[in-house]
Amino acid sequence: MLEKEMEKFQEKAEVLIEALPYIQKFNRRIIVVKYGGSAMVDDELKKNVIKDVTLLKLVGFKPIIVHGGGKEISKWVAMSGKEPKFVNGLRVTDEDTMEIAEMVLGKVSKQLVSLVEEIGVKAISISGKDGKLLTCKKKYSNGEDIGYVGEITNVDAKILYDLIENDYLPIVSPIGMDESFHSYNINADDAACAIAKEVKAEKLAFLTDIEGVYTNPSDPNTLISELRISEAKKLMDKGNIGGGMLPKINNCIDAIENGVSRVHILDGRILHCLLLEIFTNKGIGTAILNDEDEKFYIEK
Repeated sequence: MLEKEMEKFQEKAEVLIEALPYIQKFNRRIIVVKYGGSAMVDDELKKNVIKDVTLLKLVGFKPIIVHGGGKEISKWVAMSGKEPKFVNGLRVTDEDTMEIAEMVLGKVSKQLVSLVEEIGVKAISISGKDGKLLTCKKKYSNGEDIGYVGEITNVDAKILYDLIENDYLPIVSPIGMDESFHSYNINADDAACAIAKEVKAEKLAFLTDIEGVYTNPSDPNTLISELRISEAKKLMDKGNIGGGMLPKINNCIDAIENGVSRVHILDGRILHCLLLEIFTNKGIGTAILNDEDEKFYIEK
């Protein structure tokens, strides 16, 4: 019995040793986590995602959470008697829907703050409207008017830097304003990408409902652990990447080409996916990097 217990303790020690070089390498670096998908509606997953992010902060990272809330918004839109409508994957946002979106995203943000504070870490929820963090203009979908949907034109990250330097974990709702101070709903992936570019984040992590990028989308055994930009573009040209993954990969490429060191696509439904991807030699999702960068994973 004692020997088995000792083996468990040694396994835990090995996990910590494996994480050590990553903690050293990324200490005091900014990581932007785009939090969305099923991990936002499952209470147990939600708690564990927050635990993961707060652990990153406590070991020296500087995390920023940018959250979505699409499923919750759709629920409240339906409860109001309206039919949620999408064009090319983007929510059509009329004035009433905009009001619902801002209310729901604010509620989600405050819930996440409570979870962080329960662990003993300071957190603040901010809207993209606060301090003019996210300035935007009206976005069109292939020329079609989709209402109060915003396209980011500027990120003023000073408020984020101030919060980080004062030991807070910023939690950002993807709502912005245009130059005339009209509110707009912004796609959370777009907001996370824009913020990561502006703060020159070391990492941008997307928590999604898929495991990552596949060479063959119909074969789960073809998950790619490490993908360079040129390889991603080839997969898109071949049609191996499509649907909802296409704009996400374009966001990843845009982020890397504008100063973000690494982008990770992770299945947020997997317990502690963020820690497993960042602190283990193999990882569990897909890490996307520049063609010129060194190999991401440390070989044993």
